[in-house]
Amino acid sequence: MSNTKQQKKGISRRKFLVRGGLGTLGVLAVGTYVFRNPLRRSILEMTETMAPSYMGSGTEPNLWFELTKENKVIFHSPKVEMGQGSFTSFAQMIADEMDVAINQIEVIGAATKTGVIDALSTGGSLSVGGLWKPLRELSATMREMLKIEAAKKLDVNPSTLTTKNGIVSGGGKSMTYSEIAEGVSEWNVPDTPNLRPMKDYKFIGKPIRRIDLNAKVFGDPIFGLDAELPNMLHAAIIRPSTVGAKFKSANTNKAENMPGVVKIVQIDDWIGVVAKSYPQALAAKFKIDVEWDIPKKWTEEEIRGLLQVGKGDEMITQKQGSALEPNDDSTVSMTFTSPIGAHAQIEPNGAVADYNNGNITIILSTQVPGKTREYVAEALGVDKENVNVVPTYLGGGFGRRLNTNHAIQAVQLSKEAGRPVKYIFTRKEEFQNDLFRPPTQHIMRGKLNSEGHLDSLEHHYASGDVAIGSILFPNAINSILGTDVGAMRGGNIMYDKIPNHRAVQWHTTLPFATSWWRSLGLLANTFAIESFVDEMAIKSGKNPVEFRLASISNEGNQKRLFDIIKLAAEKGNYDDKPSNGIAKGFAASTDANSPSAHVVEVSIENNQIKVHKVTCAFDCGVTVNPDQVKAQCEGSIIMGMSGAMFEKMTLENGQLSPTIYGPYDMALMKHAPKEIDIHFIQGVDIPLPVGEPPMGPIGAAVANAVRRLTGKRLTDLPLKLS
Repeated sequence: MSNTKQQKKGISRRKFLVRGGLGTLGVLAVGTYVFRNPLRRSILEMTETMAPSYMGSGTEPNLWFELTKENKVIFHSPKVEMGQGSFTSFAQMIADEMDVAINQIEVIGAATKTGVIDALSTGGSLSVGGLWKPLRELSATMREMLKIEAAKKLDVNPSTLTTKNGIVSGGGKSMTYSEIAEGVSEWNVPDTPNLRPMKDYKFIGKPIRRIDLNAKVFGDPIFGLDAELPNMLHAAIIRPSTVGAKFKSANTNKAENMPGVVKIVQIDDWIGVVAKSYPQALAAKFKIDVEWDIPKKWTEEEIRGLLQVGKGDEMITQKQGSALEPNDDSTVSMTFTSPIGAHAQIEPNGAVADYNNGNITIILSTQVPGKTREYVAEALGVDKENVNVVPTYLGGGFGRRLNTNHAIQAVQLSKEAGRPVKYIFTRKEEFQNDLFRPPTQHIMRGKLNSEGHLDSLEHHYASGDVAIGSILFPNAINSILGTDVGAMRGGNIMYDKIPNHRAVQWHTTLPFATSWWRSLGLLANTFAIESFVDEMAIKSGKNPVEFRLASISNEGNQKRLFDIIKLAAEKGNYDDKPSNGIAKGFAASTDANSPSAHVVEVSIENNQIKVHKVTCAFDCGVTVNPDQVKAQCEGSIIMGMSGAMFEKMTLENGQLSPTIYGPYDMALMKHAPKEIDIHFIQGVDIPLPVGEPPMGPIGAAVANAVRRLTGKRLTDLPLKLS
């Protein structure tokens, strides 16, 4: 090969490197070659599919794969694992294109020092869809790179080589991938090979057992709460319990003399205790007398007065045809509401941090390793290259771990104490200082034509912040978009054949922090829209399924929604007439281009709503791991039931409550349906979002069943009969 060609096709040590030590032969792969124009491609793919690709910088060496001496592959994932099973799906994608077995693959969350940083972080149900093409391309390219090196070492023609289970064979000879990689400092990178057709996949599309199953069953220390560093101290921080309270002063005399206390740290508007143990830090914390400036003690009624359609910033998110006339007597109007919701994830937030002469290491459960690195670097005044954020498994995310200000505080405590520090929230802190699901108000308006079909449908909705002002969507971005894209989720009318339809968002920033919550605005928006559509179907005298289908085009992308509604009704044997004390409710939604529909079977027992069965039809395109997609649907349905039927935070005397599990009403095992029946349609040939879309219809489906049992239209979440 000529030097010119080598420069064109080869990858120098600046681009592909080998790292020894720790029993691994690390291959560092730059994104420039495989991930060309990531931003442009992501925008285009997001427009078409709502599944943007990896959005790393692609300008510096990124550690994607390591080959161990035992011939195993370690993949450093730019997405974190928070229970959704993404790591297993990634392993399936790697296995099929790199020609290795599943048990040869380990997937770990990429630390920021590796350079593998996804600007989109982990959220929006985009993990598998976002890496679907890039990861398979990179795996296939690595396979061909290894074959090229194997041909040199085996002295055979590359075209005669085959690969299987991490072994390259040809000409009666063979080498493992790790043997091939050993000693290679400069790699020849071919053009990205064609990816294999679906029919040739051995792992993709199969119900592969989760690769993290053993670690979770046997309680391995894989979560942020388990993290430790040598010579580590523990910390507790005092946080306000009243909305809007500002720190004024503190008396720390008693705390300073408590057993185990190493240092009391006061920075700006917060104060923390560093001690030898966590119980000692907590005990000292409770000995600090803090004076707070409380300008106002908010009430639930005052918050509801702020959050109303017609108040705040108006943003038209959808407009087709003419608006309804306000004084038209034939217009039907209904109002719906949803409450404040907590994340209530099992694992409280926290971080282990080490500040050492301007070099920072942080270990924590986070959905945003890259953003956390940036914020810590800015707060501490260091270069971001000196900050290494190591993500762990997440004990529940749901959007809560998109906010990691506690990482900054942990680093500041470590800097002041001169040793690594571990800080975790108490459960009370986690509830009172959450970034809550905002409460909402919805006004639905509609009108039937002379044939009993929908002629007009309008959704006017008021919400607090969801995306606006968050770590992923600063205010500047939202001012360009002109809407809160989080509150908008599920807010537009999906019935395209209704001649006149529109959606109008009213945004208000509330006096307490609100932000991302699993499915964002989808659960509340779909509850309002689908409950109202069901009421209009009753008014028309038509079957609710046929009523919906008459308003949806059976062509183009809308055909996927049309087919899902038909499948759910068929598999759930939907009938709008109650039988033997059980009624069936129907609802559907399209979220992130993944349509879903539910049929629920409900009875009333001791004046309580009892859900017996849920039939779900779902089109998320390619199901990389059908069992895992099914589990995500089941999880979405149960969490959606909990949010729609039980969960509610209240504001009393300026304080958000409850502050512990128990008083915060949630769905329990006894509330789970005896059966959840899941059915898939593959309407497109790529994976689309899974983790949130099936939450959309469940609240409305339950309410629609209750309407048929009792004749009463429930318009407020959580759903209660009295």
